[in-house]
Amino acid sequence: MKTRLALATLAMGAALSAQAAERGAREDYVSEPMPPGVQVIATEADGNVFTNAAGLTLYIWPQHEQRNGNAGEDAGKPLCDNTVARETIGWMSPYPPGLELPELDTRPTCTQMWPPMLASADAKPVGKWTIVDRPDGGKQWAYGDMAVYTSALDKAPGDVIGGHSRKVRNDGASIRVPIGPQVNVPSQFEVVSVATGRMVTLKSGFSVYTWDRDGNNKSNCVGECLQTWEPIIAPDYANPSGEWSIFERAPGIKQWAFRKKPVYKHLGDWKARSLDGSDEVGWHNIYTKHQPEPPRGFFTTQDSRSGTVLADARGMTVYAYYCGEDSIHQLSCDHPGAPQIYRFAVCGKKFDAADCVKTFPYVLAPKAVKSGSRIWSAIYVDPMTGKKATADAPGALHVWAYRDRPVYTFVGDEKPGDINADGWGEATGKRNGFKAFWLRDAFRSNSE
Repeated sequence: MKTRLALATLAMGAALSAQAAERGAREDYVSEPMPPGVQVIATEADGNVFTNAAGLTLYIWPQHEQRNGNAGEDAGKPLCDNTVARETIGWMSPYPPGLELPELDTRPTCTQMWPPMLASADAKPVGKWTIVDRPDGGKQWAYGDMAVYTSALDKAPGDVIGGHSRKVRNDGASIRVPIGPQVNVPSQFEVVSVATGRMVTLKSGFSVYTWDRDGNNKSNCVGECLQTWEPIIAPDYANPSGEWSIFERAPGIKQWAFRKKPVYKHLGDWKARSLDGSDEVGWHNIYTKHQPEPPRGFFTTQDSRSGTVLADARGMTVYAYYCGEDSIHQLSCDHPGAPQIYRFAVCGKKFDAADCVKTFPYVLAPKAVKSGSRIWSAIYVDPMTGKKATADAPGALHVWAYRDRPVYTFVGDEKPGDINADGWGEATGKRNGFKAFWLRDAFRSNSE
């Protein structure tokens, strides 16, 4: 296992180097009619998104199954209103309904955190954009009949802090999802957001790959190569489009190519969105766009017993904190602006901030350091409150943050590659707890 994971890490490192030139590539998309003021902006981790006239990302809140109920909104029925949620709803066990929520005196309304994209009285539907009635009697834009919002956490064009486009499993908190135009890929393929970028897969979910030894629109995978790699054949009705071309690999047999490189399925892959094929020298998973690298010199990658994780400069595993409130509005509680009582309840001795910092230390960042990307940043926090602080505040720490949320290490990890806090908290860390910052999961779906 160690040998396999070591090879995987070497392959990932080589892939990251090879991908550096592609990081500026923009994901190709299909243009569509949009309401006045709506535009498309390329983001670092979520592909192209729709924004309002100010450049702020637009989101929807799709239905998400939880233990005791479905959170989210139905088509045509906005749920986010101007009221303050005061009690738990009971959808996310083990919380029973009727418990008082924290910080009621300063608690925001749903619309303060998620301002609706209001429609004027004379607005007309256009394309997939429709208009729905709000609970307060106003009109709101909807996309595919799902009510559209911005996030109070997004401050500048390109920010996607309020939510994300990665898949959330049933045990996870309900999140808002950024919306954007359809990616320009042939009907046999789709694009999904994973830890390493915007990955191209088959509609079945299985990964597709390219090979360094192929030429432009020319396959050199023949003979023994075909025992491991299956060319992705283009049907007779298919046509080239955007970055996708079609070439004849043999008389009457046409194969797809992405950015002129022939594409294949790895016959050894046993699960969707696998990276196993990239262990083979010269073979690479396909991405429309790669995730920005974590700040260089401050983070590393490490092999663990079940995959590859992000680590700090010492090689100790980095953890992200996840939290979603069990209220009617399902507001997130993993951001420094949210109530910190949830994190204090699980990160050490219950509600002991000092012990919390000891158990899950922040990953510290030097003062005045720059991350090189929007998705990674360095922020000041007050470790005793968990809230953001100013640089001159007593005891303030300057820490690394991913999507404006601090990242941590774990006191119980003794050596590089340990992941002893992965799944720490409720619902294996997905509702209120900590997960290792997975770059590659060799066995389960930790990275979702």
